[in-house]
Formats: sequence, structure tokens, C-alpha cells
Amino acid sequence: MLNYKQINNLTGWVVFAVATLVYVLTVEQTASFWDPGEFIAVAYKLQVPHPPGAPFFLLVYRMFSFFAFGDPLQVAYWMNIGSALFSGFSILFLFWSITLFGKKLFKVIEGQESKGETITLMGAGIVGALVYTFSDSFWYSAVESEVYAMSSFFTAIVIWAFLKWDVIKDPREENKWMIFIAYLVGLSIGVHLLNLVTLPALALIYYFKKYENPTLKGGLLAMFLGGVALIIINNLIIPGLPSLAGSMEIFFVNSIGLPFGSGIVVFMLLFFTAVFFAYKYSRKKGNAILNTALLSFIFILIGYASYALIVVRANQDPVINENAPKDIVSYVSYLKREQYGYRPLLHGQYFTAQLVAQEEGAPVYMKGKDKYEIVDYSLVNTYDPTKTTILPRIYSTQENHKRLYRQKLGLREGQDPTFGDNIYFMFSHQLGKMYWRYFMWNFSGKESDFSDAPWVGITDAFKDYPDYITENKGHNNYLMLPLLLGIIGLFFQAKADPKSFYVNLMLFLMMGVVLVLYLNSPPVEPRERDYIYVGSFYAFAIWVGLGVMAIAHMIGRATKNMATAGIIATLLTLPVAGLMGAQNWNDHNRKGRYFSVDSARNFLASCAPNAILFTGGDNDTFPLWYVQEVEGFRTDVRVIVLSYFDTDWYVEQMTRPVNESEALPFSLDPNRYQKGTNDVLYVMEREGMNAISAKEYLKLLNSGSDLLKMETGGKSVANMVPSRNLILEVDSSAVASKDIIPEEFASLFAPQMNLQVTGNYVTKGTLMLIDLIVSNNWDRPIYFNNTSLATIGINIEDHVVMEGLTYRLLPVRKPEYVREELVNADLAYENYMTKFAFRGMNNPDAYLDEEYRRFASNHRSALNSIAIALLDEGDMEKAATLLNYGLEVMPNEAIPYDLSSGQSVPLFFEVGEDEKALDIINEVSKKSLDMIEFYTEENREYDREMMISIEMIRYFIPLLEERGYQEKAQELKLRMEQFLGPQQSGGSALDRR
Repeated sequence: MLNYKQINNLTGWVVFAVATLVYVLTVEQTASFWDPGEFIAVAYKLQVPHPPGAPFFLLVYRMFSFFAFGDPLQVAYWMNIGSALFSGFSILFLFWSITLFGKKLFKVIEGQESKGETITLMGAGIVGALVYTFSDSFWYSAVESEVYAMSSFFTAIVIWAFLKWDVIKDPREENKWMIFIAYLVGLSIGVHLLNLVTLPALALIYYFKKYENPTLKGGLLAMFLGGVALIIINNLIIPGLPSLAGSMEIFFVNSIGLPFGSGIVVFMLLFFTAVFFAYKYSRKKGNAILNTALLSFIFILIGYASYALIVVRANQDPVINENAPKDIVSYVSYLKREQYGYRPLLHGQYFTAQLVAQEEGAPVYMKGKDKYEIVDYSLVNTYDPTKTTILPRIYSTQENHKRLYRQKLGLREGQDPTFGDNIYFMFSHQLGKMYWRYFMWNFSGKESDFSDAPWVGITDAFKDYPDYITENKGHNNYLMLPLLLGIIGLFFQAKADPKSFYVNLMLFLMMGVVLVLYLNSPPVEPRERDYIYVGSFYAFAIWVGLGVMAIAHMIGRATKNMATAGIIATLLTLPVAGLMGAQNWNDHNRKGRYFSVDSARNFLASCAPNAILFTGGDNDTFPLWYVQEVEGFRTDVRVIVLSYFDTDWYVEQMTRPVNESEALPFSLDPNRYQKGTNDVLYVMEREGMNAISAKEYLKLLNSGSDLLKMETGGKSVANMVPSRNLILEVDSSAVASKDIIPEEFASLFAPQMNLQVTGNYVTKGTLMLIDLIVSNNWDRPIYFNNTSLATIGINIEDHVVMEGLTYRLLPVRKPEYVREELVNADLAYENYMTKFAFRGMNNPDAYLDEEYRRFASNHRSALNSIAIALLDEGDMEKAATLLNYGLEVMPNEAIPYDLSSGQSVPLFFEVGEDEKALDIINEVSKKSLDMIEFYTEENREYDREMMISIEMIRYFIPLLEERGYQEKAQELKLRMEQFLGPQQSGGSALDRR
């Protein structure tokens, strides 16, 4: 007969198998949107990702890529399988952690577990682990190649290891486990830093075990020391040791004149000598605590040593080499994530505070030819002291953030916020929206997968939701059962085992509420951030498991049979996990999704050979990196991330050939775009100078001309732009010889182009773009996607031609009679119809979330533009073919009609497809009117989707009237008046024709 240990191990592995199977069955088959495209690309070739890097993650996932056996199309799948496997192990250690907590709660003596206790503990572990298995946020990360799956694994195994350490009696074994834990913490640094947040809570386990009569003061001291350990690792070891080595390196090279690397060598010799003699001292004195602490420190460093990969690979100049941390100075900047800026934590300014002083602080060094050179100085900002506060929550200087702060706080323009407003924002937005809403998503349910979706509860199960919500695969309601079960477990543990309760409570708070306070979220994020707080949800899942024990305990008191009570409690609560699995399956099953990769291929397919393509944010770029670096598609195209173009390291990388792409031409010398030089050039228009030659301006800048110098009040030198009109003289002979202007646009040739600055300053990235345009002299095609075109800092919209999904810069000028963008209709049509891929976009069973729908909308919008151009050319047949092709590859059943679909209605009317136009109107207007009615009844704040719904109805009414569908137009008008009043039935701003 199996004993408790065997049953516990076997059951844990069964739960692991179930969880892993769930994740393998639902895993993404390629690179998903957001960071996975980047991580797969950099892991596949061991390149350098965004700061602060994840070297151990890259090494491990590189090994998973071997299972593709040389097939690049399978690399992403096998790396995703890696996340599924690590997530399964997280569930395994969660199961064992629940049973360990449960044994303490029931005060079970090791080796004397009764049948009833065993059954109850297994039931608790199964239910708690499966509830977390099927939880929304954890499942999301379990099926894609992101650091969060592996990070969760390290968090889970460290918590379990501490609980195992807690039950060990032999001090020697205790010390071995402590060193093992330290090694795990060190390795986790090379994945993600979430693991460190557990240390203050885990310090309580140590305190409660070592002190028989714990006190509040002692507990607080233990947590404080755990916090000190966190700070030592996070602030002193991770960036601190390299920073110290960097300071010593600069001293030895700059002051003593020794060669590069000498300071680092001396630092390492001194450091490891000190550690060695400290270790010898601990052995000599027989000081077990000091000895264990030193060994733990050493093993943390051994784990942390995975970061050597970053420096080694950066010096090999891989294609993706973010921040290029090749030397100690750039490596420290990389570790400190300096490119992301500063968020005040304990003291700082309100968003209305004025900058009253700006002083130059510590020098910024860069490795030069013979020594480390000062290239800039850090800035120390001083704000109006009357508008600063402790615990600043409303602090941003970005204008869109300021507008949102006022909107959320109900402040008028010019009205200053109070400390009460500051705290209100913290509770309502940062804790309320950005944490508790996510928490309730996971244990109560969520309304949909739309942005800012609220959580739902028991009463919402009986709410009469409109179809657009109930048919949304992200509409999940668990009837609050996991939440109630967790609350029961929380109170049960608090009463029966208060020591363990405080440990789990601290885990819950540290990885949730405290993390919220530390991150200090701005008023808007580019995406939902629930995946950050999975550690907190993990702790709550432990309470869910203990809730099963609480129910078994109550039943046992009535039946006097704990075995029967355990079986009944498990059978009663297991359906809770089943409900979550059933509700969440369809929006977590990623089978049949490929458009994250196909859309990237479509962008590249829109470009001519040897092109240069500017992109914007993460989803504009990371999938492109993946398809080029892993799948080897269109590696002749040089992808340039516009925001990175503001950095010297990125511009320097563009001056080298990569794959099949040649080096980019620049006229500016490297010392003109190095860090600290020409980061920002202010526009200071000189009287009588309406314009300046772009080529001549670059020559003046390159020569260091005093004509461009301006006073800064500091040690650094700044340049300016004397006119916002930078004129590019087009080399007509070069243009003619390259035959780059389509025949139909020959009459639009522009001998001059005005690269007009749109703002009050030019960033380094915009400067380098101007240089590239001038120096390229039309040798290589230059393209922009829609995001980068809107943010490049110069107005060139009259000089770009749409060729599918991208806009090509050409020496033409859009005439006034063209109301939309210029479109190379024949080429764009050919690209769209023959080169674009839409795998799975016509599959209504595939889950295509909001990001997929957004990219589908981009493709629909591009299709509309091409169709308009074809109709303007009188080619109705091609326009009709293209419009119908769009319905075929992206039907409403799979990708619900959206704004772009609504804008295609007049086009369908124009090509004689009235039935299809009316079908789109019916589908879109039904959703729009349902949304208007729902928002009105719920008294919800109008968001972007609501405003689009109103505009769509207003857009359709005159269209219907023009086409003679008076009855349908009147019906829509009456419905609008019913909800919003007669003033809302007027014209729309959405007309594209």
C-alpha cells in the first residue's frame, strides 16, 4: 500500500500531466503578438533582447528550438512548448506547496498521516492547482514564449523549497536547502526579477521556525530583513557590482593609464579574494550562519553569471543587439534599464509641477579609442516644491497623461491636484483598475476581451448582455466560486494556522499590492498588464486549495469521518476548476492562429527588393524580427525601429550590412550622433530664413559650424535648426535612371521636397532619417508603416505612395484633387491579392483576440484605400474583386465587421454589391446599437468603441438615404433618437469618399 509521500508525489505528477497536456493542446503554433516574436528571434540565435535581458531564458529556450530539427517553421512552436512545460512544473510545485501548507494547518505529524487527512490534502492540492491551471492570466502566459512562464516556475519552486526547508529538522540539511534556494534565486535573475519579491514573505518562514515565541515586532523585523535581502540582490548585486567594477575600470584606464579591462580584472581579483577569505574565516571559526550566508551569496552569483552571455553575444554584433552592451559602461546602463526613464516612488512631483531648475549631475561615459570619454551629463531636475508630495502617483510630464489625469480626477484645466486626488488615483486606478480588476478576472470572471473589460460576478450571470459581449470568446463567468473558495481558505488558515497565514498573506501582498505601488503605473498602458501579477494570484490559489480543506473540516465535524468528508469536499469543489476550464478554453486555445506572423510577412511583402522599412511599436516590429531571423523571410529588407533610431548604438548598427541587406548610407560622422550629441535640436527660426537646404544643413552640422550652436547653460554643446523647412533638391537624373516613379505618377514629379519639421524640435532619430533620405539619393526604396509615418517628426505625407500595407517615399507631390493618400493601385492590388497571407482568418473557431482584430482592421483599411484608387481609375472590376476577396479571407463570422468594414460600405454600393453593403450595415449597426443601448442602460462612460459606434450609425444613415433605402435609414435614425436624442442622427466624420 502506498504511503502518504508516495501518494503526494504521484498525485502531484498526475496534476502536472493534466496541466501540461492542457497547455500543449492550446499552445500557440507560431510567434504571438507582443514580446514573444522578439524573444523567439533572440533565443534562436542567442542575440541581445531589450533591457534588462533574460540570458538564462535565452539559453534554455535555445535548447527547445533544437526539437524543430532544422525546420525554422517549427522553432516557435517548440519554444512555446517550453513555456507549456515550465507552466506545468509551476502547477506541480503549487500542488506540493498546498499540501505542505495543509499539513501544517491540520498539524499532521510526518509519517502518521491518516487516510482522511491524505484524501483531504490531495483534494485540496488538486482543486487549488487546477483552479490556477485554468486561471486567465497564468494560462495566457503558459502558451507563448515569454519570460513569465519560466519566471512563474522559479517563483513556484522557490516557495516550495522554503516550505520543504521549514519541515527539515537536521541543521546540515537545512543549510543545503538554503544554498539550493539561493542558487534558484540567482538563476531566476537571468529570467525575471519577480522571484525576488517573495523574499520578505519567505523571511517569515525562517523567523517562525527559528523562534518558538514569535512577536509582532520580530515578524516585522524578519520581513524588514527579507526586504534588505531583496534590496541587496536587486540594487547591490545585480547592478551594484558591475557599477563598482565600472567605476574602478574608469579610474584605472582614465587616471592611471592602464589598458581597457584592467580595472575589471583588479576588481574581480579583489572581490573574489575577499569572498574566499571570508569563507575560510567562517570555516575556521565554525560559524555556520556566516558560512551558509557566504555560500548562498556565491551560489546567487553563480546563477547570476548567466548574464555573461549578454556581453559576449553583444560583442559579436548580432542582428538584434539592443543597447549593444559591449563594455562595462553600456552593460551597467543596460542592467539599470536607463532607457525607460524614471518613475518617482516615495517622493516626487505632481503632473502640474513646473521645472524650476535643471542641473548637470554625474558624467556619462562612453568607451573611446584610448579611454572612457565623457559624452554627456545626467540631468537632475528640481520641481516646484509646493507641488511635490510623498508617494507621488500622478507624476507624468507627458501631455496625453496629463489630460487623462484630469479626466480621471475631474480636474479643470489649470486646477492643481491635491494629495487626496493623488491617493484617489492610487486606489481607483492603480489598485482598482490595474490590480483588483485583474484579480477578479481570474477568480470571478471578465466581461470580454475588449480593452478595459470589467470583471463580472454572480449577478452578471443573469444580466441581459448584448450579443457582441455574449458571443465574445473572452466572456467568462465563474459565478465567483473560485473567489468564495479562496476566501473560505483564507479565513480557515488565519484561524487554524496564523503563522502560515501571514506567510501566504505576505506573498499575496508583495506580488500584488506592493508591486502595484512599486511600478507606479501611468494612466494608460499599451496593453493589459494582468500577467505581471500572476504571483499574487498564485498565492490566492493556495487559499483556494485550503478552502477545500475548510469544507472537508466542516463536513467531517458532522459525519465524524474525515475520509468521507475529504471525498465529498473534493467532489463539491472540483467542478469549480472544471467551470473555469470550460469557460476559458475557447479564449485560451491558440490553435489555428497565424496572423501575427502573416501580418508581418504582409508588411515585408509590400516592400520592393533591398528596401528600408521604418516601423513603430512592439507589434509593428517584433513579428517582423521573428519572420526575418527565424523563418528567413525577406531578409533583404532592413527594418528600422523608429524609437531606437534616437540612439547612437542603433544608428551604428545600421551602418553595417546585415543578412542580405546592405549598410545604410549616412553623411554625418559617428561623433555627430554619439550619445549626448545632437540628442535634441530645437527649431529656432531665424528672421528672413524661410527654408534651408537639407543637404547644406547636414554639412554645417557635420563640420561643427558655430552658426548652429546655441546656449544651454551647461557643459554640453547643443545645436539648433534655423528653419523648419528643410528643402531636398531631387536628383532628377538619378531618379530617371532608376525608373522608380510609376508611369501614372510621372506628372506628379517634384524637383524639390520639403522635409518640414512638424514640432518645435528634431530628435536624433528624425535627424538621422533626414540624413538617410538625403544620403540615399533614391538608391534604396524607403518605406514607412502607418504608425511610423504618423510619428517621424517631419511631414512627408504628400510624398509617399501606398503599395499595400506600406508607404514608399518617392519624389512626387500629391495633387490637391486626391483626397486620400496616393496609391500605386496596380502594384498594391497585386501585393494584396497574390503576396499577402491570411491563414486562419476565415476560421470562426479560432480565437482571434483584440490584437488580431486590430491588425485585421489595418488590412481592411488598406484594402479600402486600394479599392478607392482602383475606382478613381475607373477599374470597377478589380475593385469589386478586391472587396469581395476581403470578405472571403476575413469574413464577419471569424473577424467581426469593424470601423474599416463600415467604411467599405459606399465602395460596395459603388461596385453594385448592394446586398453585401446592406449585410455589413446590418451587422455593424446591430452591434453599434446594442453597444449604445447597453452603455446607456449601464450608465457607462463613453470610450473609444462607444464613440465609434455612434459615428458608424451616423455614417450609415445618409448613405442609405442616398441609395434609396429610406426605411432602413429611418429605422436607424429612430433607434439613435431613442437612446441619444434627435441631435445624434446627423452626419459623420468617417466618410472616406
